[in-house]
Amino acid sequence: TLGGRYGISSKDFTPAMVNAVLENMKSAKPKNHFTVGINDDVTKTSLKVKFFPSTLPDGTIECKFFGLGSDGTVSANKSSIKIIAENTPLFAQAYFEYDSKKAGSVTVSHLRFGKKKIKSTYQTQNADIIACHNPSYLFKFDVLESIKKNGNFLLNSPWNEEKIEKHLPAIVKRTLAKKKAKLYYINADEIARSVGMAGKINMVMQTAFFKLLGIIPEKRAIELIKDFARKTYGKKGDNVIAMNIAAIDAAANALKEFKVPKEWAKCEGGIEQKQFDNEFVQEIMQPISQRKGDSLPVSAFLPNGEVPTGTSAYEKRGISENLPKWIAENCIQCNQCSLVCPHACIRPYLVKAGSTLSKKLGAVPSKLSPENDFAVCISPADCTGCGNCAHVCPAIKKALEMVKTKEIIKDAAAKYKLVEKHKNPEFKNINVVTSQFKKPLFEFSGACAGCGETPYIKLLTQLFGDRLTIANATGCSSIYGGSYPTCPYTKNENGKGVAWANSLFEDNAEFSYGMLLAHKNAQKQIENIAKAQPFGKKLNELLFIWLNGDHSAQMQQEIIKQAKLSKTETAKQLLGLASALTNKSFWAIGGDGWAYDIGFGGIDHILSSGEKVRILVLDTEVYSNTGGQSSKSTPLGSVAKFAASGKQTAKKDMLSICTNYPGCYVASVSLGANMAQCLNAFLEAEANDGPSIIFAYAPCQNHGINMSKTTEIQKNAVQSGYFALVRHNGATGETKLDPPFATKSYIEFLQSENRYKSLEKQNPEKAKELFAEAEKQAKARIEKYKK
Repeated sequence: TLGGRYGISSKDFTPAMVNAVLENMKSAKPKNHFTVGINDDVTKTSLKVKFFPSTLPDGTIECKFFGLGSDGTVSANKSSIKIIAENTPLFAQAYFEYDSKKAGSVTVSHLRFGKKKIKSTYQTQNADIIACHNPSYLFKFDVLESIKKNGNFLLNSPWNEEKIEKHLPAIVKRTLAKKKAKLYYINADEIARSVGMAGKINMVMQTAFFKLLGIIPEKRAIELIKDFARKTYGKKGDNVIAMNIAAIDAAANALKEFKVPKEWAKCEGGIEQKQFDNEFVQEIMQPISQRKGDSLPVSAFLPNGEVPTGTSAYEKRGISENLPKWIAENCIQCNQCSLVCPHACIRPYLVKAGSTLSKKLGAVPSKLSPENDFAVCISPADCTGCGNCAHVCPAIKKALEMVKTKEIIKDAAAKYKLVEKHKNPEFKNINVVTSQFKKPLFEFSGACAGCGETPYIKLLTQLFGDRLTIANATGCSSIYGGSYPTCPYTKNENGKGVAWANSLFEDNAEFSYGMLLAHKNAQKQIENIAKAQPFGKKLNELLFIWLNGDHSAQMQQEIIKQAKLSKTETAKQLLGLASALTNKSFWAIGGDGWAYDIGFGGIDHILSSGEKVRILVLDTEVYSNTGGQSSKSTPLGSVAKFAASGKQTAKKDMLSICTNYPGCYVASVSLGANMAQCLNAFLEAEANDGPSIIFAYAPCQNHGINMSKTTEIQKNAVQSGYFALVRHNGATGETKLDPPFATKSYIEFLQSENRYKSLEKQNPEKAKELFAEAEKQAKARIEKYKK
């Protein structure tokens, strides 16, 4: 009641805040209607938090772990706390923070254990052990801010003893020395690579943690960790279990201590404060990225929730261990690498033939534009190292190879700086190759490495550019699409960009429809003004041309220019409606959980309306954003949350359902299977004089697959008959079944993904039965499409 009524943050309800409330009550003139835990410099109602009492029972051990999303840190800490609680007389508690940046983001695990029951429902304040599982964090935020005196620091270190002195930042050195803390290090990344588990360092760091902790004898602790590994990864196959066991054994003797010199206490320097040309990035985004967002005052935020676009370009997370290296002489200039890149990090460029820029980029003669040379460049600090670009390259001798980041990062960064604001020439004929010379207005998102969803959104922005108005259902696409404070939707060289908004999970289709109706209403008002001809000859002529169908951006600018010269109230009204002078492209974007399940009623409403709203369904066949729960898109036999024994019902045939709406364009696409078909489906959906819906097959890490081969998986899904490529024109009734057609084994495709393979392992007979029925249904579905 206190928290709800008086604005106390339940997330961090610390004793310090409670103390501030009590002190306020004791004061001569207590403040009424107060807030606590924030700096409310607008209403001036905040209480000052001065005293930080400890309410933890004596002897409680606090631990804090900084991990990289998808590296297994959170999973390891969940098992660690269970091991401690189940195998010692100690009470235990755990809490986990997740950054919204999906895989490759920051996770912070808070663990406590002790002899007495722990009731402290707030984050770690005074840690006995702090572990940093990603060394890049040492330079981004103060990881040791809450370390206890004489505490222990465990570091996943790429540096040996000789190099630690050179590479550790001053703030880390100073804190270690002043707090008289001990430094332990282990090269977890190298150990993980050596056993075939690159990027998955959780077993290594968990073993090091228990060795450092010492509350369970080392031999017994290792046995327990191995038992948990078998339990956790049992469904993923014997090979995965074997690699985890090997990682544990390799880590057992790899932990080393670095003696902290006393003179480190004199080190000067803190976390680097960069200077940006963008006020929002400088004043808000930078503190938040350094985990200091809670210190920002209320006045720093806009009350209407509006945020600037294009801010993800400033983030430069630099999380990739490997980067793609372009081999110019092998390149066939197909631009497929750019098309499939989930983060818009690799792009083709056309520069003047023989120019200085061409030489600096190592460009080669363009096969498409004789007056230009061709080059491929990457933004190394934004790349996640997924490897999809290198894998999709169709050249006989690969034009891209993944190499260690340190080998090419300086050269890659220098080249990217040269082309960062370069504008490629325009092409009238849009195809797979030419589309990639267009600047994507969706770049550097926080989506998982290898994400199957984002290439579709990126392509959408390349095809329809600043005309796009997107309504986004809550889910993965809303999190990587507009998670405060960064936004990957950006502007073109004219300062025009995508308009994007997220409403709720369930009403996204209606939300988009409302945007369209508002736009049509504004255009109707412009029509009424134009028909009345209240202006001078020049502006009236322009409005007459507009009435006759010229809704181009150039016409918009001419009308705005002339309207500004008029001082009338009608001119002000016209300027207020100026955004509606151009035609927009209205798209509702969301996942299968929204489209197949809770938002299906809204989609029915749109498809029945006859209005020109387009819908893009990013079909991962599970609720990806919330942990992989089963949806009506989840196929028969697939293992997912709430379908642990394999889903017992068939995937909802939304495509067939949607073809029943008159005038509705319906398509299913799988980018890696047929890139041209995907691009054409997008163009046809936009051109349709009525509603359109596209189902895009999007591989997801919840499938238990190799995310560096997303495009190959998309291709295999179609070639096995698991997913079909269809285009249905509601105006003519014509339906096309596009190639590639089913020529490969359906069952073998299922067996290539852990979401199916795990069912085979736990219940072979049931798996055989469900897989056979799923194959039968898939063949029947394709036959239905053919008819």
